[in-house]
Amino acid sequence: MSSRWLRVYLVVAVVAVLGSLAVPDGGPAQTGWQIACGWIGAAGIIIGIRRNRPAVSAPWWLFAIAVAGNSTGILIEAILARIQADPGFPSLADAAYLSFYPAAAAGLILLIHRRTARRDWSSLVDASTLTTGMGLLAWIFMVKPAAMDESIGLIGHIVSVAYPVGDIVLLAMTIRLVLSGSGRNGSFRLMCAALVCFLGGDTIWAVINQLVWEPGPMPHKLLSAVFLGGYLLFGAAALHPDVRSLGRIAAPRPMRFSRSLLLLLTLTSLIGPALLLMQTLQHQVTDGLAIAIGCTALFLLVVTRMSQVLTQLDLQSERVRDLAVTDELTGLPNRRAWNIELPRTIERVRRTGAPMSVAIIDIDHFKLFNDAYGHPAGDRMLKEAAAAWQEQLRTVDHLARYGGEEFVVLLPDATTAQACEVVDRMRLATPLGQTFSAGVATWDGTETSDELTSRADVALYRAKSEGRNRIAEAGPEMAPA
Repeated sequence: MSSRWLRVYLVVAVVAVLGSLAVPDGGPAQTGWQIACGWIGAAGIIIGIRRNRPAVSAPWWLFAIAVAGNSTGILIEAILARIQADPGFPSLADAAYLSFYPAAAAGLILLIHRRTARRDWSSLVDASTLTTGMGLLAWIFMVKPAAMDESIGLIGHIVSVAYPVGDIVLLAMTIRLVLSGSGRNGSFRLMCAALVCFLGGDTIWAVINQLVWEPGPMPHKLLSAVFLGGYLLFGAAALHPDVRSLGRIAAPRPMRFSRSLLLLLTLTSLIGPALLLMQTLQHQVTDGLAIAIGCTALFLLVVTRMSQVLTQLDLQSERVRDLAVTDELTGLPNRRAWNIELPRTIERVRRTGAPMSVAIIDIDHFKLFNDAYGHPAGDRMLKEAAAAWQEQLRTVDHLARYGGEEFVVLLPDATTAQACEVVDRMRLATPLGQTFSAGVATWDGTETSDELTSRADVALYRAKSEGRNRIAEAGPEMAPA
């Protein structure tokens, strides 16, 4: 049902936009057509809310208010033009037009907050960088000229400045939404297209005003069609079935830069120097303070982003180092970590003269357990056994997974008898009714780590050959097999 409504709406939207180009310019028919497009867009949003039941509906109600308010400004302007020869600037129509910005921005803020599980500082810094660069351009070419126009009075200055400021805020929210993770479905793309229509239309209109150029009928119709497309795209976004999942938490964006984002950030960072160079070549630097503030802000944002990337790289490097010496299944140190720790401990006890023992543990009949209950059950048993054994160890002891169902224990400051006592506690704590065999060897003061491990391994095989579920001590006469 939702797809059918969307198809019908899209047909109506295309006819409405194309039809606006055929309606006579400047007449009541054009005014009515534009108002109808805006109200159809708002109605599409409301119907989409009622039928699709999005995960969060408040942003869409705000979008409906924004579209309805902005399009109602066309009606108010037409009424004022009929009852007044010159309604002047600003008028009540400007209040309706400006209502779009706070309503749309509030909706985007709610949507961003809903889609973000945690504070995404990298996206926030990227959005701030892009917005600062665009804001510097808006200040020099839009805000400052509007503020310096002496013919419109204080209220006129406020309203004139409110338009570009509203565009900057809307741009910031749009960039933040685009950078706030994945989850870019059909509804998301339609909504972003609607926002681009409004921002692009406002930009084109500002350029026309700066050039003091009065567009002819067709350019005026094309510009109006851009805004009408924005109205109708909001409705299409709400009617799209994907709107149900648009408000759900999106997967976080990777910290790494994509090439397009890196290029965009680079070009944005060069806006300030480019403006300064342009004004220097014209031998008239009129916006030195604004450019200096903008460049300073961009520099600090770039440094902050670099700091974030370096911090993330440090965390990732630390994680890689941990993964290299950690067994993925049990969370214990792996054989690589054991091969580092055992020689280090031998060198330490060589200096202190303290005893040191090692034990090799092999779970009895583990293959039969896997065959009977399956490999997932075997993995769970290994994890539970590792956790249970850890509780029986002393603080100084070191348990590692040697490979498969074999584990090794490093027992500093432990004689053979003390080591056997600790290992026996581990044997009794083995879960799920399983048992293990173990071989224990105490360092003789001269042998290498490999020789010590080999003696413990020989003792392990003796324990298995004697019936399993027992601990065998390695004597000094035992040599590697």
